[in-house]
Amino acid sequence: MSYCYTQKGSERVLNDDIYLISETDDKGRILFANDAFCDIAGYRIEELIGKPHNIVRHPDMPRAAFKDLWDTVQSGKEWTGFVKNSVKGGGGYYWVYATVFPLMRGNERTYISIRKKPLEDEINASETLYRTLH
Repeated sequence: MSYCYTQKGSERVLNDDIYLISETDDKGRILFANDAFCDIAGYRIEELIGKPHNIVRHPDMPRAAFKDLWDTVQSGKEWTGFVKNSVKGGGGYYWVYATVFPLMRGNERTYISIRKKPLEDEINASETLYRTLH
């Protein structure tokens, strides 16, 4: 049993009071992931560090959404949006409302992502929109 989500069929529903946090380098490789992110995605921290963040990308997510995300944060701005991610092994998924922003660490730019539980109607609207973008 998980402390950060409930299981609803193949969907892992993030609990209301839990935030998923990760940091990537400018190539999208994971530098940090909090315990909640590891738990819901089904990975140990050692399996995530150094891997591309798209290790959790769900095939339902259109490339255009991630292009918009990267174009926005690489220009120095904050991006927000709804993201459907896969769990390890592809046997499930989870939805998040993500805020991603750039951060300078010395001379290096990194990106912080903070994710929380979206509302059901936000998920439904995102699913409808994303089907039109494929």
